[in-house]
Amino acid sequence: MMGIIIKNAEQIDKMRIACRLAAEVLDYITPFVKEGVSTEELNTLCHHYMVDEQHTVPAPLGYGEPPFPKSICTSVNYVICHGIPNEMQVLKSGDILNIDVTVIKDCYHGDSSRMFLIGKTTPQAQRLCKITHECMMRGIEQIKPGATLGDIGYAIEQLAQNSGYSVVQEFCGHGIGEGFHEEPQVLHYGKKGTGLVLEAGMIFTVEPMINQGKRHLRILSDEWTVVTKDRSLSAQWEHTVLVTETGYDILTISPQTGRA
Repeated sequence: MMGIIIKNAEQIDKMRIACRLAAEVLDYITPFVKEGVSTEELNTLCHHYMVDEQHTVPAPLGYGEPPFPKSICTSVNYVICHGIPNEMQVLKSGDILNIDVTVIKDCYHGDSSRMFLIGKTTPQAQRLCKITHECMMRGIEQIKPGATLGDIGYAIEQLAQNSGYSVVQEFCGHGIGEGFHEEPQVLHYGKKGTGLVLEAGMIFTVEPMINQGKRHLRILSDEWTVVTKDRSLSAQWEHTVLVTETGYDILTISPQTGRA
């Protein structure tokens, strides 16, 4: 089945631990995300927390080609994903920021991202972040044995388009486990009843990227940073989700707030 790994009980337990730790990093960094802080400082704080406190490995560091140079992704305003933390990028009032964290614990990956609103943001920016979260949750709510990947994509796309937004199509959710990116690919658009049929024991991410303007993008010369072509705002949320016998279990819920 396309190399999809159905996780057994032991593997699921390890994924629960890794995913809880990823969510803990996001809880930890939250109070530091404010005006005047550089994305480089946020990266340094997360790196030390992961390595020194959690004894986890930051999965993005050195990943890919060219190797990603930092331990987290920080995507500000019109950056869709894979923003590289740097000293020059200082958060200011009105910014929106996605922090994407993936940790490795005992060979297993936990992956999650959240949006942060800096200072006084516009109602339009607030609405984009809120609807994007709702898109993710609407997609997750489709998950159960016998449902299809198309059901997830359809639910996300319908809500985004009905809200006046567009869905990025070039990047998607993914299976996850001992591999950072495993099968299947989880598209955030699609048709009901199409695609892979879900089975208990599958674990994958749901991580819609929703643009205020058109869906089109470009990749900057660093070969990582992805931005909206029309410079409109973009938002993203991400959870790692387990397909259970009866539905779904979100593995990256915030341990601090208990919220998805």
